[in-house]
Amino acid sequence: MDEKTSMLNWHKIVAKYNKSNELQSWWQVISTLVLYVLVFYLAYRSLEISYWLTLGLSLIGAGLLVRLFILGHDCGHGSLFKKKKVNDIVGTSLFLLSFMPYRSWVNDHAYHHKTVGNLDKRGVGDVPTMTVEEYKKSNWLTRFAYRMVRNPWFLLFIASPFSFLVRNRYPSKHHGKNEKLSIYLTDISLVIIVAGLMYLIGWKEYILVQGPVMYFASIFGVFLFFVQHQFDGVVWERSGKWDYARIALKGSSVLKLPRILEWFSGSIGYHHIHHLSPKIPNYNLRPAHEQNALFQNVKTLTLGEAIKCFRFKLWDENRRRLVSFREALAG
Repeated sequence: MDEKTSMLNWHKIVAKYNKSNELQSWWQVISTLVLYVLVFYLAYRSLEISYWLTLGLSLIGAGLLVRLFILGHDCGHGSLFKKKKVNDIVGTSLFLLSFMPYRSWVNDHAYHHKTVGNLDKRGVGDVPTMTVEEYKKSNWLTRFAYRMVRNPWFLLFIASPFSFLVRNRYPSKHHGKNEKLSIYLTDISLVIIVAGLMYLIGWKEYILVQGPVMYFASIFGVFLFFVQHQFDGVVWERSGKWDYARIALKGSSVLKLPRILEWFSGSIGYHHIHHLSPKIPNYNLRPAHEQNALFQNVKTLTLGEAIKCFRFKLWDENRRRLVSFREALAG
């Protein structure tokens, strides 16, 4: 079957991977939760030994938190379990661990899936990206703010934790009644949970452990999200030329990670397949990629190449690719 024919039949190709394995899904959730609680406890006990040891354990805890977030993300797509109610209960619970409001995030993320790569529908659930023309026409304040957001040091080490810890504590203008309720209930739940943990282990001890776990996890999470749609060779289109399947496969990267990092990230590096069919649970993404030639003819990034993606800042509609500020202003 050639690629053109495969593209026309992609629904049939992904259909066999859309099915969740309840036993495997529960094993992923329970085993990762147990490991996370264990590492959190060990990090707490390590405060008596060395804070460097605590920070080392926090890195592992952050990786586990990213994995738990991905599992909650799968629940949001209805792919981890067969019943919607089970997905919503598990997803809401897992998202609390990363201080995230489940319902509002799921709705924003669904919009992202429907509009990814569409230059006319930017602004919700994506990385802020301006075109060269938009940037040149902007005033100095807008340019300064945009440069800050697109600066990798600011984006990863300041904006990322701010987003998880602060930005998601209050609704945006586009949020409806249900999304706002999700955020407020999450905030109330977090106050109770955090207060309870501070009472059990001490407020200082809680901050010294939870702080770095959340900090590192937010950095890892935003890094993964960024490189999945911001790379050399990505395809973006205006609404008139936007095509769901083509953008899924050409507008998302494959991030090749060492197996241990792939496990921590829930195989989300096979992002092209995830965008083509969000109903595929994380454990079926790699098999879908490896067993179908159609999914292998996409942009693949190594970890080193992914880091270099941060040099891209603007979409050049004439050259049809992402460019750096220097390239944009020299053009």
